[in-house]
Amino acid sequence: MPQIVACASALPAHYYSQAELVRAVVRANGVRFEERAVARFFRSVGVEGRHLALELERYLDVGGFGKRNDAFIEVGLELAERAVRELRERTAIELSDVGLFASTTVTGIAVPSLEARLMNRLPFSPSTKRLPLFGLGCVAGAAGIARLSEYLRAYPKQAALLLSVELCSLTFQPGDLSNANVIASGLFGDGAAAVLLVGDEHPLADGHPRVLDTRSVFFPDTERVMGWDVVDSGFRIVLDPSVPDLARTALPRAVRDFLHAHRLSVGDIDPWIAHPGGPAVIDGMERGLELPPGALSASRESLARIGNLSSTSVLIILEQALNERARKQPEGTNGRALLLAMGPGFCTELLLLSW
Repeated sequence: MPQIVACASALPAHYYSQAELVRAVVRANGVRFEERAVARFFRSVGVEGRHLALELERYLDVGGFGKRNDAFIEVGLELAERAVRELRERTAIELSDVGLFASTTVTGIAVPSLEARLMNRLPFSPSTKRLPLFGLGCVAGAAGIARLSEYLRAYPKQAALLLSVELCSLTFQPGDLSNANVIASGLFGDGAAAVLLVGDEHPLADGHPRVLDTRSVFFPDTERVMGWDVVDSGFRIVLDPSVPDLARTALPRAVRDFLHAHRLSVGDIDPWIAHPGGPAVIDGMERGLELPPGALSASRESLARIGNLSSTSVLIILEQALNERARKQPEGTNGRALLLAMGPGFCTELLLLSW
């Protein structure tokens, strides 16, 4: 069974508190945004501050789709390189040993894709297989690990690397007074992460968490729940208020069915490695799954510290969980963890891990 060896993240140097971001959003929208109302909303999303790709002043005149995308490639590639270099240092993996290099984003477009550009900076083999993913959004961190694990079941001697780069701030739409855009302006941040998996016959396969099984679940007729409308100024967010309800109803049914197939219940899972979404989404998961207090504390803490980073968030939470596991359980246990995320489609990806 494929093993998750390590995960490493990289965040932009520019960090701003929610109070600073409130003032910036009000400046960008003038008298149409009332500062006290924006501040009240920004407090309600449970975020204390976020890392942004650019200096705050640059967002007042960031330009159209082309300039935004140029910034995405420039900053995204720098963060990608930092994350992969850190991953290499933690694992001592030779990048030329990576058989499959996958990348995912939903906040910019690059052709050649980011992982191809990174191969010109770092010593990957020219024969490395590449798999750029676009359009999966928040679910892509979980989905990417799932697809890599399935590849490694076929090629157990190989290593595979997933890179996630999300610069959500570059999608902000000044002048858009929709609820979805206001929510996005208060919730989403920027960052990158990389995760290394190996097949069970690879030399690094030694006591790391194993991907025991995966499941993809698609919820029909939910196309407009989450996604982008592509407009002249870039990506305009689609975000329906029904997401917390889906987290409370549809997601728990999918999770219980998945666990039941392995003769497990919700009470058998620890830890829960869940994409944070937002506070209402986390509340919905807790209620629907009837989780004990604190089960999703890592998701809440990540949301508070850096906001929602789309596909990168669940990888950062995974990184923290792996670090805690290494400190507390160096030899591993017979426990079970569940890694999960939801995203455009609307859908969810579930991964059962040994822990």
